[in-house]
Amino acid sequence: MILLNPGPVNVSDRVRKTLMGPDLCHRESECAALFGNIRRKLLEAFVPGAESEYTAILLTGSGTAAVEASIMSCLPAGKRLIHVNNGVYGERISSIVATQRLGIAEIKSAWDTPPDPERILKSLKQEPAVYAVVMVHHETTLGLMNPVHEIADHVDGRGCVFVVDSVSGLGGEPLDIAGRHMYMVAGTAGKCIQGFPGVSFVLVRKGFMENVVKHPKRSWYLNLANYYEAQKNDSIPFTPAVQVYAAFDEALSELLEEGVANRCKRYARFASLIRDRMNALGIQAVLPAAYQSNSVTAFYVPEGLTYSVLHDRLKERGYVIYAGQGYLESKIFRVANMGALEEKDVEGFGDAFEEVLRQEIGGV
Repeated sequence: MILLNPGPVNVSDRVRKTLMGPDLCHRESECAALFGNIRRKLLEAFVPGAESEYTAILLTGSGTAAVEASIMSCLPAGKRLIHVNNGVYGERISSIVATQRLGIAEIKSAWDTPPDPERILKSLKQEPAVYAVVMVHHETTLGLMNPVHEIADHVDGRGCVFVVDSVSGLGGEPLDIAGRHMYMVAGTAGKCIQGFPGVSFVLVRKGFMENVVKHPKRSWYLNLANYYEAQKNDSIPFTPAVQVYAAFDEALSELLEEGVANRCKRYARFASLIRDRMNALGIQAVLPAAYQSNSVTAFYVPEGLTYSVLHDRLKERGYVIYAGQGYLESKIFRVANMGALEEKDVEGFGDAFEEVLRQEIGGV
């Protein structure tokens, strides 16, 4: 089955075989070496040249675990943050913030509109109690890219901490973490890095992490200080999904062999192939090209079809697409091209889509 949903993704045979490796105890030296390799590869991939300035903290859990851990761990007592919301995952951030009443301002934009960096700068100037800003990099609600580099410059210029949810961005979208002084970036294995779901991570500036260990512990399992202190002793505080970590390590090796920039280009090329084919079939994209990501495209469901019929007919042909969310659930569908896909997979999807249109509404 070809998965054209934004995670979990198809993985390579090489990664899948690694998942079936030998059983390991997480308290043994073999696992300590495995975790160390993963952290080293994450830094090499995403903060090249600045590895000494960052640490990678590993968690067993989905990408949301890394995002929530970042938010819960980033604030000293009495400090607050601004949270940016322009999609389903921005709304999730707002929900996380609300559990502990950590926010001082929510900046909302329409789901099809990137947030205005100048609006965020204005809010930073007006709210002296703000310590951090948290937002999504790639909002997969519509496959929208947010202007995180411009916003990072404003946040850094005001001496605040920038926390980025790049769960569906890292590995598929360029992100200048070190150059833009991003303090915390959350990611996951099971999207553009092309591993299995179940492992996530946070890249944190080391100097800032030394402050985090002094912050209030608003969670136990999701407190980054617990993981950081354990990592100093080549350990991990809770039982990890060892085999999934092993597969993640292999997926990171594949990413480094391909090169992050090359993977971004591959994804962008596949996205263009999908968009061109849909355009030729009269299927309209939701976002203008300037806002679109390298790995997810939202399209309007064609007249004469429902999403459920479109999904089921494509699945019968070996391709899984993804529904819209929220108020767009019945109006759009999403096609992701992240994962260990080849050009023939993308072309095969286009052929299958055209066949479904002919069968269901004719006239193609």
